[in-house]
Amino acid sequence: RSPVVLDSDEAARAVFIVLEPGQSLGDHQVKEHAFVLVVDGMARVEAGDRTVEAGPGTLCMFEPDERRSVSTEDGARILLLLAPWPGVGHYRGNGPS
Repeated sequence: RSPVVLDSDEAARAVFIVLEPGQSLGDHQVKEHAFVLVVDGMARVEAGDRTVEAGPGTLCMFEPDERRSVSTEDGARILLLLAPWPGVGHYRGNGPS
């Protein structure tokens, strides 16, 4: 995976991710609303009991704390949007030790 933050402010964070063949974003969740847009290639997006074979232009939306995974057999490029940024409860690295 090669995530690149394209933009980040209070409204949202945009992250471009290249998944090489066989790579995945394993089961995870975030504190923000998450939008996954497949830009190129094919990706399998799984959340709960739902699975979508997502091609270019497919947009998947997730609620805060909703668990999901994204994987690809042949490689894919995806855009991940997180809003608002950071979400309530997101660790910012500046809290008390």
